[in-house]
Amino acid sequence: MFKYIFTLIALFSFSIVIAQTTSTVRGKLSLANGNPAAQVTVQIEGTNLGSVSDSDGFYMISNIPSGSQYIIFSSIDIKRHRQRILVDKEELSVNVKLVTRDDTDIEEVAVSGTTVKRNMETSGFAVGVIETKEASLRNLTTNELLDRAVGVRVRQNGGEGSPIEYNLNGMSGSTIGLFLDGIEISTYGSSFNLNNIPPAMIERIEVYKGVLPAHLSGNYVGGAINVVMKKDASANNITASVSYGSFNTYRADIGGLYRNQKNGFTARASAFYSSSDNNYEMWGKFSKYTTQNGRVERYNRTRRPNDKFETIGGRFELGFTDVKWADQFFLGYNVSDSYKEIPHGLTMTKPYQGRFNEYQAHVVSLNYIKKDLFTEGLTLNVNAVHSMRNTYLQDTVSRRYNWAREGSDNYELELLLAPPNERGEVRPLPYQPGMGQQGVAVISDIDRTISNVRSNLSYEIFNGHRISLNHKFERSTRDDKDLLRPDRSRWITKNNLLTNIWALNYELTGFDGRLRTNVFGKYATVRTDQIIPVSEVDGVMNYQRPSSSRSNQGFGGAASYEAIRNGFVIVSAEKSFVMPTERHVYGEPENNLLANPNILPEMAVNFNAGARYGMLEIGKHKLNFYGNMFWRNGYDKIILQTRVDPVIEGRENQVEDIQVSQFVNLSKTQSIGFEGEINYIYDNKLNAMINFSKFNSLFKVELDERGNPHSLYDKQVPNEPFFTVNGNVQYRFLNVFQPKSALNVYYNTGYVAPFNTIWFESEWFTTPTQFSHDFGASYRFPSRKLVASVDCKNALNAEMYDNFGVQKPGRAFYLKLNYTINNFN
Repeated sequence: MFKYIFTLIALFSFSIVIAQTTSTVRGKLSLANGNPAAQVTVQIEGTNLGSVSDSDGFYMISNIPSGSQYIIFSSIDIKRHRQRILVDKEELSVNVKLVTRDDTDIEEVAVSGTTVKRNMETSGFAVGVIETKEASLRNLTTNELLDRAVGVRVRQNGGEGSPIEYNLNGMSGSTIGLFLDGIEISTYGSSFNLNNIPPAMIERIEVYKGVLPAHLSGNYVGGAINVVMKKDASANNITASVSYGSFNTYRADIGGLYRNQKNGFTARASAFYSSSDNNYEMWGKFSKYTTQNGRVERYNRTRRPNDKFETIGGRFELGFTDVKWADQFFLGYNVSDSYKEIPHGLTMTKPYQGRFNEYQAHVVSLNYIKKDLFTEGLTLNVNAVHSMRNTYLQDTVSRRYNWAREGSDNYELELLLAPPNERGEVRPLPYQPGMGQQGVAVISDIDRTISNVRSNLSYEIFNGHRISLNHKFERSTRDDKDLLRPDRSRWITKNNLLTNIWALNYELTGFDGRLRTNVFGKYATVRTDQIIPVSEVDGVMNYQRPSSSRSNQGFGGAASYEAIRNGFVIVSAEKSFVMPTERHVYGEPENNLLANPNILPEMAVNFNAGARYGMLEIGKHKLNFYGNMFWRNGYDKIILQTRVDPVIEGRENQVEDIQVSQFVNLSKTQSIGFEGEINYIYDNKLNAMINFSKFNSLFKVELDERGNPHSLYDKQVPNEPFFTVNGNVQYRFLNVFQPKSALNVYYNTGYVAPFNTIWFESEWFTTPTQFSHDFGASYRFPSRKLVASVDCKNALNAEMYDNFGVQKPGRAFYLKLNYTINNFN
């Protein structure tokens, strides 16, 4: 079936090679006072065609298809302007006078978004674009913003700084690609991740579900999240924010941009700081207390100690923009550092004392973009990153601890008591020499070096027909040191991983831009080299040096057709592979993740079919609709699990204390589901949205190894929320308290249906229904430089959980101040 669909898409694409008349539009942009309008983005709506006006206000766009088109003019300083043109000759002159924004002109809370957002969401891929402008004014993390998107679930084991997994409609783990400007975010290290990067530093977030475009090619089959950092150089600016809230949580960030309009020299810098005690209360059925006879009691109300988190980081870039030899050229440096205490294992049964890790990362980068390189229509984009990362883990406390009992005077951990001795005395369990909180004592130091280069060379053969070649090169090395046993450090295996991925894709735009197709194929090679110590003779180590090479191929296609005005039908399909990564094979001790050297590659076949309509405008009312169906088949699916062996009824406490997890293969799975979203806007003041995702993710092996019916056949894969709903309402009041001010009020709600944490079906292993409510407000002062916001999260103090029943923070309050200076020279 897949081959037939792919063939149809390919034939349909190549059969529509229609000669079209093209035109060049040029003109001058000016302001009401007659001054030229410089650095204004000019875009042909529904296409990738565009330019930026120069210092004299002149612009030019070539290869515009014939027929009726719309031009969009936008920048920070002017009101967005949309103008219709008729392309009926080789060259057109369009001069426009633009209106400067004033203090009362506050951008509408529209979900139709920018031309970039519209182009991406109608490209044929199952993709959603999250814009961060409003969110950056509130006390929201990037992960909280993602968690409200349709089909996205951010799985976090606790509060700030806890390990995170991302789930896109049932696909999770490393099958999901996480990118920062098209480069895997793992390259930047754990201390620079989506939880730490504030929305103020982000232009938009692209969420792909299922099939990926060729420029994000990699070992991914479930989709990807691509964070695009701010790069607008149209106005010099500085933005800063600071916030404080519950659990002694601090956040601060600052960012600035400077561009010399004469020579194009551009400097960008940003920095962030975040810390939290994470000392929130736990009280649900997964909050436990262990008695002196080893019995586990539930519903113990206590607070989390030993869960502090602190991180700091910066990003600095120097280069040139909009010069003759480059549209964009930047050299960058990222530095980040974090400290995280580890309060327990995967479940909350057993608390830890003194187990913590530290992360550091130093990253250098190069980004080069040039359109019309050597010849018109040829574009080169190179993004190269080299990182040096370090992870330090310490766990040497050999006493066993218990949570504080409900009603205790303080919430510090108690020593775990042993059963009464022969004299009836109750004493703490004795020291365990050589042991730590999670097994054998450890002080480890892991150095990782990663080089990652992505290159894209595209050529527009003629109008509406583009071909591109993409290449990803990645080389990673890992060096483990056992600082607690230095003599054993010489016996640690060293691992090198080399990946090359080539992808070729063909894009076609036809029927006056209503049809957009993308057909692609990719080829990947992965080579692993190991240095394994086998003996030591007279102080000289002897090594084995095994190596292995694997390759795989994938292909797919995507198509979008505008059947009616602003109404799009979108389909995509793909067959692809996931090769095991360093994380799968070697584990991550700092994140309670065991190694699995025998893990197999995963293969997946994905289909998506959906529709998008927007905007439907009726007077002051606007509506936007989106729906998508998906069918995914996984073979040797790689998932994160704790145990698959049966649990004896009445003896569930045998597995209450789950310390670690491991990536394993499920030989055959199938997921079928649907997601949808509706947005409503009234008078550009009221904005309401609701979305949902519902799917089944079933184990599809009918017979076990002995030929008997498999006990898990057609059962839902555990530890995956399979039905989620999100909703929010926002309203803007103008001239409240002060003239030329604006007050925005928000309400958000989220629902997660119950799901099992392990295969065994029991009330004690079922995450209950979760229903949260958040309220917030932001006030923009008349100067438009200062914005103050207040947020109340989980206002009704509902029980909220995530991976393996770990409780998330309850009711919390936050205050945030944002200050912006624009257009300084």
